Amino acid sequence: MLTLVARDVRVAWGEGGAVYPVAFFLLTAILFPFAIGPDTALLARVGGGVIWASALLAALLPVERLVGPDAYGGTLDQLAVRGYSMALVAAAKLAAHWLSFAPPLMLAAVIAAGLLGLSGETLLKVEIGLLIGTPGLAALAVATSALVAGLRGAGAVAGLVMLPLAVPLLIFGSGSLEGGAGALKLLGAVSLVLVAGAPFVAGAAMRVGME
Repeated sequence: MLTLVARDVRVAWGEGGAVYPVAFFLLTAILFPFAIGPDTALLARVGGGVIWASALLAALLPVERLVGPDAYGGTLDQLAVRGYSMALVAAAKLAAHWLSFAPPLMLAAVIAAGLLGLSGETLLKVEIGLLIGTPGLAALAVATSALVAGLRGAGAVAGLVMLPLAVPLLIFGSGSLEGGAGALKLLGAVSLVLVAGAPFVAGAAMRVGME
């Protein structure tokens, strides 16, 4: 398990794929103030939601490379021959994806908070929400990647599949900035369900793809 996680993290950083989501996240945070104007109070009020929406899109960005390259290159077949469960492989990919994008994203959120004029208290709530919610985003990304692997135009299809399913995370994540502990508990519940179920969905999709 740890070997699979380390391999996927190394591949993500080696190809530079882990940098793109963070760069996209920061670019969104930089451009948004230009779109909404210099109203500091308005930026501070909507900034938390902007960070969450940007985090969702950043998690979607590397979806095509999470499972597809291993499926095309025969790596999944080799793992299956060696007796690895595809659900276990999917769980390793989930952990690796989270380690590749979530910690850098949380660090980048500090810069985004400064650009959007968020207070220290709001930034703390954002960081706690991201810590709880990003595992759910990673789970959705891996499951979606397994479902669309091998399809033509997989990137566009992945967006259509993943974005509607991620709406609860976005709602409760943004709501935790105002709703307090109740919204955080709901965010944690949704994230936990996704983390628990995604490896089995992704594993089943990978098995079907190998047939």
